[in-house]
Amino acid sequence: MTAPAAIDPVKRELIKNALTTIADNMIALVIRTSRSIVVKNNLDFSASVLNARGEMVAQGLSLPGHLGATEPALRGCLDQFGDDIRKGDIVGSNDPYAGGSHLNDIFMFRPVFAGDEIVAYVSIIIHHTDMGGRVPGGNATDSSEIYQEGLRIPPVKFLEADKPNDTLLRLIRNNVRVSDRVLGDIQSQITSLVVAEAEFQRVLKDYGVATVKTYMDDLIDYAEKLTRAGLAALPDGVGEFTDWIDDDGTPDGPPVRLQVKLTKTGDSAVIDFTGTSPQTSGAINPNKHFAIGLAYAVVRTVLDPNIPANAGFNKAITVITPEGSFVNPRFPAPVGARGLAGYRVRHAVSGAMAMLVPDRMAACVGGSEFALVLAGYPKDGKPFLMLEFHNLTGVGGGPHADGQDGGSWCLGNIANVPCEVIEAEGPVRIDCYSFLPDTDGAGKYRGALGLVREYRLLAEDALIQLRSDRSKNPPYGLFGGQPGAPGRIFMNPRTPEERPAKTKFIGRMKQNEVLRGEMPGSGGYGNPRERDAAAVAEDVRQEKISLQRARDVYGVVVDPVSFAVDKAATAALRGG
Repeated sequence: MTAPAAIDPVKRELIKNALTTIADNMIALVIRTSRSIVVKNNLDFSASVLNARGEMVAQGLSLPGHLGATEPALRGCLDQFGDDIRKGDIVGSNDPYAGGSHLNDIFMFRPVFAGDEIVAYVSIIIHHTDMGGRVPGGNATDSSEIYQEGLRIPPVKFLEADKPNDTLLRLIRNNVRVSDRVLGDIQSQITSLVVAEAEFQRVLKDYGVATVKTYMDDLIDYAEKLTRAGLAALPDGVGEFTDWIDDDGTPDGPPVRLQVKLTKTGDSAVIDFTGTSPQTSGAINPNKHFAIGLAYAVVRTVLDPNIPANAGFNKAITVITPEGSFVNPRFPAPVGARGLAGYRVRHAVSGAMAMLVPDRMAACVGGSEFALVLAGYPKDGKPFLMLEFHNLTGVGGGPHADGQDGGSWCLGNIANVPCEVIEAEGPVRIDCYSFLPDTDGAGKYRGALGLVREYRLLAEDALIQLRSDRSKNPPYGLFGGQPGAPGRIFMNPRTPEERPAKTKFIGRMKQNEVLRGEMPGSGGYGNPRERDAAAVAEDVRQEKISLQRARDVYGVVVDPVSFAVDKAATAALRGG
């Protein structure tokens, strides 16, 4: 961990920014050239730079869940090819059991050479719309083995000496449902790596190969030192927390327990998932690397955000994921719908962190880990596959402020897709998109309101696949704060055919049928009766909460016309 004496902090910063810019430029290029909503609008992809040993040196503005698996995915490729990686190659894989995440996520890596020596790899991972399998979109929760989830690509070369692997691309084309979209995104991914490698060559030219190699190593050491210093400043102690997933994704499946024990001692931390449920028979299992990366991400939220995002950060943190448990399933467990569990891993570790540093953590973020697929084969048109991950949920109440309604969550970091884009690219109409009053987790600082979206099918017929949760175990509150309202799913609301639906299902929709998804509100922080009465009255004025909720839950009496607080009646209700 000892940095060379010649390290110049100014040059360190310049090289760090240059490498981060390479990663960010990959992201910008993919946004401009990709084909699918999930990539260009949801921003479900990540980019990074790694050294020759496969250690991450710099990250772009990316997703925590992807970046935890980037190093293992490269390691799987290096184990396969060894010294057989040449100039102009791009290696990659989507195999969760070779370091990857789930089949929809294809990791790609391009080596950066200086002469005959590899000095770095540039990397990008993209979530692809479809990888084949039994259900369009690859997010079915009730698959029982990974073989049902689609095309499993072992470590291969997508490019060899800059020549595309046509056999592989034909294999992908013949096994996915929307091949133009998938292959378009693959080409965008490949192009971003070619451009990134050229940009890295300019950095080598500007600073010299030896200097860049020295500073890449130093950046990892520097991040570790800053991380350990940040941990050392936190109080020693143990935080334990339990969260639950409603079921394992199979019909009438059992609930899944997420048990976390976070121990902070000196300048290091241990996050232990011992006590978590065994791996499930459904497809919501997260694999080991995905779960570990998300655990790291929670720790980042309580440390200096200026710590470089690289492998050095991880060296101060140990994550224990018992083999065969839900967070470390054995082959051939399915993992296609692991995004839902990824949210829950973050929730559970965040809860444990709140027990340790209550003044730095908010209550549970809202939302139901909602993922919707509509797919069909019209008689007179091209096949369609609409995949939406609804990610704009609002955050929980914190130690000093309310959760922002409709605000983004730093541990999710995926963009929301506008209704207009969904309607332009899929045979649907969004009939409703709004906040849900009275769904906040009440607290001294309340959680964000839940959201609702209604999807009306315009096509004649479609397969529908929904992945959601939090109907039985709503987002938790902290330290006297109440949970947010639970999620609910309905078919054909406000009609004689209205009926509740399960939070996870596969079925059929007919033309003009409507799916209504009510997403949970966020948890509250602290005793609701301690909430500022004027803030309660303002929520009533904005129609975020009702007069009755203000009275019954917050103990605040509000005039229905002027929205002024009745101070005497409020004092009587609150007992003071």
